[in-house]
Amino acid sequence: MNPSKDSLQRFLFENISIRGELTQLHKSWQAITENHHYPPVVRDVLAQMLVAGVLLAATLKLKGRIILQIQGKGALPLVVAECTSENAVRGLAHYSKDIQAGNLKTLVGDGQLAITLESDNKTERYQSIVELVGDTVADAIEHYLETSEQLSTRLWLTVDSNTAAGLLIQKLPPESVDEENLHKVQQDDDGWNRVEQLSSTIKDEELLALDAAEIIHRLYHEEDVRVFESEPVFFRCSCSRDRVANMLRSLGQQEVTSIIKEKNIIGIHCEFCNHAYEFDAVDAEQLFTDSHLADNSATRH
Repeated sequence: MNPSKDSLQRFLFENISIRGELTQLHKSWQAITENHHYPPVVRDVLAQMLVAGVLLAATLKLKGRIILQIQGKGALPLVVAECTSENAVRGLAHYSKDIQAGNLKTLVGDGQLAITLESDNKTERYQSIVELVGDTVADAIEHYLETSEQLSTRLWLTVDSNTAAGLLIQKLPPESVDEENLHKVQQDDDGWNRVEQLSSTIKDEELLALDAAEIIHRLYHEEDVRVFESEPVFFRCSCSRDRVANMLRSLGQQEVTSIIKEKNIIGIHCEFCNHAYEFDAVDAEQLFTDSHLADNSATRH
C-alpha cells in the first residue's frame, strides 16, 4: 500500500466463508489532524476509530454512512468517526487538557460505543449502543459485533504520527455464501481458526508500510484468495453554508434575530474540518425570506 495514496483493499477467501479488508490512511488522516493538534493519546484513538470505520463501511451494502461514536465521562469523553459508502472520512475528539496516556477504558471511563448506519436519502437509520468493553478500540468493536451482530470479527489497528492502518477479517453471514462454494465451505471447519492465526502474525510496521498485495501474500499465500480492485479513501466534510442556514432556520426567526441583536453576527464553527461560517444581520434576514425558505438544497464547500 503506497502511503502517498490512501486506499481500501477488499479480499475474499474462495473456499472459506471469510472476507477481509486492508486500509491505510495517510493524507486523509493528516487532513483531519492538521488543524486540531491532538495529543498523541487522543490522536491514536481517533485514528483507530477512523480506520475501523473504513473497514466496517466496506462490509455494508447500505449506500450512506456509518458513524462510530464513543462516549464516556473520563478525560476522553467523545470520539466520533464517520465513513461514507464512497470512502469519505471525517472525525473529531473531545478531551481534557490534563489527559494522560492510558488504555481506552481508562481514558473514556464508564462509557458506551454506538454505531449508526444512515442511508443517503435518510429513509433508513439503524443505531445500536453497547457498553464500552476492552482496553483498545479493536477490543471494543469486536465485542460490539459479537454482541449486536453475531458476526465473528477480528481487527488489527495501528497508527504512527503520519499514517493509520488496519486489517479486518470477518465470517460471512450464511446467506451471503455462494451456493456453488457452500459444500467446500462446510468441509473446512478449521478455516476461521486458521485464517485468524495467520492474520495474528501481522506486525504494526507491516500494516503501516507494506503494499496491500504484499501483506495479503505474506499472510495468506497458502490460501485461495480473491483480491478485488483497490478503492481510494479521502477526507471530506459534509458541512456547508446551506446546512448551517437550515440549522439556523430551525431555531426560528425570533431566536436568530435575538442573537444578532446581542452579538451583531452569528458565527458557526465546524468541529470536523475547522471551517467557520458567519451570518450578519442581512444574512439573517435573508434566511427567512420566501425565496430562501423555498431553496434549502445542501451544497458542499
